[in-house]
Amino acid sequence: MEHKLPLPRQSQVESADVTLAVYEWGNPEHTPIVFVHGYPDCSRVWHPVIAELAEQYHCITYDVRGAGQSTIPKGIASWSFANLSADLQAVMQATSPDRPVHLVAHDWGSIQTWESVTDPDLQNRISSYTTISGPCLDHIGMLFRSQLKNEGFKGFRKVTSQVLHSWYIILFHLPLLGPGAWQLGLDKKWPAILKKIENVAEAEPNPTQRKDGRFGVNLYRANFLKALFRPRERYTTVPVQLIVPTGDNYATVNLYEELSKWAPKLWRRDLDAKHWVPLSHAAELACWIKDFEAFLADGENGEAINQFKVQARA
Repeated sequence: MEHKLPLPRQSQVESADVTLAVYEWGNPEHTPIVFVHGYPDCSRVWHPVIAELAEQYHCITYDVRGAGQSTIPKGIASWSFANLSADLQAVMQATSPDRPVHLVAHDWGSIQTWESVTDPDLQNRISSYTTISGPCLDHIGMLFRSQLKNEGFKGFRKVTSQVLHSWYIILFHLPLLGPGAWQLGLDKKWPAILKKIENVAEAEPNPTQRKDGRFGVNLYRANFLKALFRPRERYTTVPVQLIVPTGDNYATVNLYEELSKWAPKLWRRDLDAKHWVPLSHAAELACWIKDFEAFLADGENGEAINQFKVQARA
């Protein structure tokens, strides 16, 4: 059943060099869930999922720095993982200061929030983490090293396959090319591209699409090469629900081969879908978020665990 999303409560949160646009739905006394969007999206990409959950949960989302109604920082370094983590912390403190949150993230929302999920100082602020199509770059750097060292030609093929799927990242690192494409009109073509390649349609065209695409490339430029070539060991005790779209055009299923090493409390769901799961499978995703929250609230036992294990595997 499709739910209509009411207008959110809007606020602004200051975080270092930016002002973040924050949106909330539902009763603030209910269990809080924070949603973090990816590239080249803004927080609107979560509206179909939040519409399914707002009656039961305190749903919170925000425009990542430089996207949507949030302000644009100066300099590529401003998009560093450290600053992105500080942004998430500022939003959590403003919207749920006394309760840990359930975190749900997609694409670059997931890539950036792994920084917080693997921070020992923040793990008591995060009750669970549902991650979709956004692996930790440090984990990927470690995985590539392991595959190349231990799997010979097979490992080389795996690494090469992922590099080919990520061809666009190389283009984003070239001067002017990434931002220039959006300046030249890619924003107007984006809804048609989503429909043709991903078989999904936004409910309404994103009015800040040009800005989101143009400045969001700095996420790649500030973090990608450093994390891949100098990966850190990043562990977490946070329960992780990994949702893997098996038809993802950008993040292959091989990227998650060794994730349980870094996240021992891991449950995985494979989904016959492409990359933009928040748009293509909103109702199913909302159901899985509810299931995971109920499973953890039940102490990982009883009826909740029996029901959850039907669809998830450790």
